[in-house]
Amino acid sequence: MAAMDREMILADFQACTGIENIDEAITLLEQNNWDLVAAINGIIPQENGILQSEFVSGETSQDPVYGPTSQPSSSSSSNSPAICPIIPSRPIVERQPRMLNFRVEYRDRNVEVVVEDTNTVGAIKQILENELQIPLSQMQLKGWKSTDVSDSTILRSLHLPKNNSLYVLTPDIAQPGSDGPATSQSSALQESLNQNFMLIITHREAQRDYSLNFPGTRTVQEVKRNIFDLTNIHVRHQIWEGWPATAEDDSCTDVHMVSDSEGDDFEDATEFGVDDGELFGMVSSGSKKSPMMPDDAENEGDALLQFTAEFSSRYGDCHPVFFIGSLEAAFQEAFYGKARDRKLLAIYLHHDDSVLTNVFCSQLLCAESIVSYLSQNFITWAWDMTRESNRARFLSMCTRHFGSVVAQTIRTYKTDQFPLLLIIMGKRSSNEVLNVIQGNTTVDDLMMRLINAMEIFAAQQQEDIRDEDEREAREKVKREQDEAYRVSLEADRAKREAQEREIAEQVRQEQIRKEQEEEREAIRLSLEQSLPPEPREESTELVSKLRIRTPRGEFFERRFLASNRLQVVFDFVASKGFPKDEYKLLSTFPRRDVSQFDPTETLIEMKLYPQETLFLEAKE
Repeated sequence: MAAMDREMILADFQACTGIENIDEAITLLEQNNWDLVAAINGIIPQENGILQSEFVSGETSQDPVYGPTSQPSSSSSSNSPAICPIIPSRPIVERQPRMLNFRVEYRDRNVEVVVEDTNTVGAIKQILENELQIPLSQMQLKGWKSTDVSDSTILRSLHLPKNNSLYVLTPDIAQPGSDGPATSQSSALQESLNQNFMLIITHREAQRDYSLNFPGTRTVQEVKRNIFDLTNIHVRHQIWEGWPATAEDDSCTDVHMVSDSEGDDFEDATEFGVDDGELFGMVSSGSKKSPMMPDDAENEGDALLQFTAEFSSRYGDCHPVFFIGSLEAAFQEAFYGKARDRKLLAIYLHHDDSVLTNVFCSQLLCAESIVSYLSQNFITWAWDMTRESNRARFLSMCTRHFGSVVAQTIRTYKTDQFPLLLIIMGKRSSNEVLNVIQGNTTVDDLMMRLINAMEIFAAQQQEDIRDEDEREAREKVKREQDEAYRVSLEADRAKREAQEREIAEQVRQEQIRKEQEEEREAIRLSLEQSLPPEPREESTELVSKLRIRTPRGEFFERRFLASNRLQVVFDFVASKGFPKDEYKLLSTFPRRDVSQFDPTETLIEMKLYPQETLFLEAKE
């Protein structure tokens, strides 16, 4: 690369990232092979909207993500405008910690670990140390999609899905029951099959590099087919150099490939000691790979479980989280919750016979930016169209949910156009297919189409949220009115019951009062009748004349024999309505409470002869 070109890239990189330290900027560029866009994407987090792309120097193009680029000329000054990716305008919201689930396999054990994504890889290993009783120094935690993972790596930086699968290797600890080198060799080969290998492939004629991740079960022939999908160079025209004899987990291997334009004489990888059928895991691939779904799948949930397990086995654990359940259940999850919680539905249609499938799955669908965006904004459901019975079943479901036109459109797609990604938006009357993304696309184009679908969905979602808020406001007012009416009815009922109780109490009290008056009147009459007759004035016996004043100031008089007892006076006063238990009978001079005297005493003994004035006073 010319010195002038590097100066231009350095100037653009500093302008885009704001890094003023030249040594730091050069170091970051050298780490990314002086690839401007890769270096920028390594500095700016993908959450802010940076999309992965390839920066091709020397061409003029109008890219929908990065904007126009132009070839730098030797006369360009270092102050020329920097070529920076256009970041889509999206609000940056501080991310809350996510809970991540890890299923860690060690020999014949499985350990479930749940941690926040703000923790480090070392925190998982510390939990495993307690669970498995394995020293940290002898533990290797494998299964990460990223190749650069250490104990200090923050989990959030790996952009992991919610559910993950890892495995522990302990090469320094012997397998229980192992009996010799043959067992160790078999274990090592099995571990190689579970490893991931990165190939850095250089296409010399096009001066392009491809960094591709493959599981250990992938054959060399499958790699060549994937390269054919990327470069349109047929397998029999590919000439390869640099195949390694062995590969280590997460290792990077440089392999060079050129095309034979004539097509008559060509070399193949076999001339460099690698057979087309050989696995990266160093064992033969004689067995046919398992189907993604069972033939004529009856239970959709069980079919999706097998699909997810097989997909993880082929392409690694960093992939979209596929919804486990029927298509109707996926609709319910995506479309029929509260408006704020609704999402788009992404239906992935897989086809094993398509030449595009491996590249689309490994390089696009499993790209961290795609996985993260799908997990945040989509419910992802999958189906395998390889078997005719499963294809017919999906077309039947498609007709039922989207109509015959959409089903017929999918029916017309040929095998080499698969896989497909259907973007579905739920609407009030029906479900609308926003986009059908074919397998022959790029990461940038896939991301842009997902973003465009989200923009359409966001506009509809805001309208739905407004309608829902208005409806909830009306329902709230109605509930408040109903509650107020219910409270009013309850108050009226309570008031009416109180009035009825009051009236009943009044009636009861009146009845008691009436009974008491009747009883008192009966007593009064009885006393009045039991009184001895009043003596005449000309009587020869001693007669005492008593004058009695009531509390109301009234007077009544009567003559008594001086020999009559006080009880006769008390009975007379009670017959007038002033019983002894309610009134006191007092004399004036001297003031005495006559009612306290012995009722058997006579009037003359009590000095109430020949006459006396008494008055009645109510007791307190």
